[in-house]
Amino acid sequence: MLLITFCFDYSHVLPNAYWATLLYQNNNIMATIKTTFPQNWAQTENSSSNNLTIWNKLAAFADTQKPNRTLWFFVNLVVHGVFILPLPVVLIYYFGAPTAILGVTMILFFVNIVANMGGSGMRSVLGLFAASIAVNLLMALAALIF
Repeated sequence: MLLITFCFDYSHVLPNAYWATLLYQNNNIMATIKTTFPQNWAQTENSSSNNLTIWNKLAAFADTQKPNRTLWFFVNLVVHGVFILPLPVVLIYYFGAPTAILGVTMILFFVNIVANMGGSGMRSVLGLFAASIAVNLLMALAALIF
């Protein structure tokens, strides 16, 4: 219990000040839902001593890049816009490549844009970015060879 006293100065009306006392009780009770059972659906941290595989190293790198999400979004835009999107035009116009290359390149570009803007995890974003670069380079090599 807390006792609070207020003083209202009515000296211009009354000769003495008026004192009011307020009794305040703070119970600190919140209306929350209390769970009494353990939550088994939460992901547990697995610490394995065998982190020497390439996949685990790439996953660890992707996890450390989470604060740089905006940087990777702009790197993705610049690499696609400057290097990858003009590639099908050059291949089709100068080397007679099939026009399906343009469709695949545009689909990969928009998949990367949607993944970045949609808030996908960094593992997904970096994986899609690497996959789109690999597919476009393989298509370019196939168009030049055949």
